[in-house]
Amino acid sequence: MLKKDNLILGIILGLIAPIAIYGIVYLIMTQWGTIDQELGIFYLKQSTMQLIGIFSNLFILRYYLVNLKFDKTGRSILMATFIYAGIFFYQHLLS
Repeated sequence: MLKKDNLILGIILGLIAPIAIYGIVYLIMTQWGTIDQELGIFYLKQSTMQLIGIFSNLFILRYYLVNLKFDKTGRSILMATFIYAGIFFYQHLLS
């Protein structure tokens, strides 16, 4: 099912993967956190966790473009990544 050269598949993967990775990072940070000696428990900033989620698309993009040579799927994953990056920068330029 995931080995198709399809625009819709790429958009779905490109939109769902960052949300899933962000959720995993958020759960890890809320459950365990990172120990800081002076401040106690240190959590990643919200913006850092969002960027980790957006960055996760690059691994999927590379798999589809380099390993499988699926151009349509890769282009649509890249399009979803640009949409997320645009939303991220728009959100943080206004605040």
